Amino acid sequence: MGTDPVWTLVDSNIWIDVFGHPSAWRDWSLRALAKAFDEGPLCTNQLIYAEVSIRFDRIEDLEHLMAPHEVVREELPYEAAFLAGKAFNQYKRRGGMKRSPIPDFYIGGHAAVRGYRLLTRDTTRFTTYFPKLDIIGPE
Repeated sequence: MGTDPVWTLVDSNIWIDVFGHPSAWRDWSLRALAKAFDEGPLCTNQLIYAEVSIRFDRIEDLEHLMAPHEVVREELPYEAAFLAGKAFNQYKRRGGMKRSPIPDFYIGGHAAVRGYRLLTRDTTRFTTYFPKLDIIGPE
């Protein structure tokens, strides 16, 4: 009997490393993405897709690289929006200057309410506002 697959929500910075111009993080992101893919489904949402889309002129190019049969697309759950609001409130109490919740709060909330791991390079914000979230990031 095998183990259940582990779902991973992949943050936009990983996709940008993989699809964008060569960077110092590209090799790490490629390895981490491949390992997550081997362990279970990869997932995205509208916010991540929007952030990644900035790098592309045509939707067809992004669709080819982030193919729906390889990357599960999920709607952002309302419970994630609720958690995003709570995280944003903490951020404001700590002196944050943004006027509305930033995408990272929705992304962290999405992973948290679905019980997914989060693959990201931006571990600090997620561990600060979502301390119980299982995060895959650089050590």
